[in-house]
Amino acid sequence: MAAALPYARAGLDFRLGGFELPVDRAPAVIRAFNVLRQYDESEVAGVWHALTARLEVGGLLIEGTCSENGRVATWVALDRSGPLTLTLAGRLASLESPAVFAERLPKALIHRNVPGEPIHAFLQALERAWQAAAPIGDLGVRQRWIAAVGSLLPRWPIVGRANRWRLGEVSVAWSAVAGTAGAEPGTTGATGVEKAVAPGVARGGWRRRGHSNGA
Repeated sequence: MAAALPYARAGLDFRLGGFELPVDRAPAVIRAFNVLRQYDESEVAGVWHALTARLEVGGLLIEGTCSENGRVATWVALDRSGPLTLTLAGRLASLESPAVFAERLPKALIHRNVPGEPIHAFLQALERAWQAAAPIGDLGVRQRWIAAVGSLLPRWPIVGRANRWRLGEVSVAWSAVAGTAGAEPGTTGATGVEKAVAPGVARGGWRRRGHSNGA
């Protein structure tokens, strides 16, 4: 905070706080990266609820994890109704395999990447699609990634269009990968996703720029 304060200006200030969000008005976007990794999975739902309850109507919480250099990231997009999408994003120039996303999954999913869980099935499907698209790699890694993601469409509810895939992203409906991850007790973990995500609308497809920790 002390180091940041000299950069404050009109429209940009810095405040020290936690999940109570010490701000004057409901935020449109809350970004929380590498925050929940130190928490237990059982605490995720409560944090999600506390943060989304502070959002303005139509606002989004982007909660996820990224590598130290910011070149591999995953995040969950949530609105006031609950989680909407999971997004995987990587710097294509250095992406060797979608398997790298496994160790950067959000806290709600990282311990669920085991056989029998939906997120494991999705990552396996993406890896198989990536390997099948290897011949297209002669045209460039971007074309290989686009082909791999596109091949998932018949079986997985991919959210967004190819212009997001070109950035090294893929977003999938939360209900397809979560199981009961991040759910409040007695719920399914897919709160509101069917009504909140329209086909072709990349609610979770936010472009990542650089890397920083914190909310």
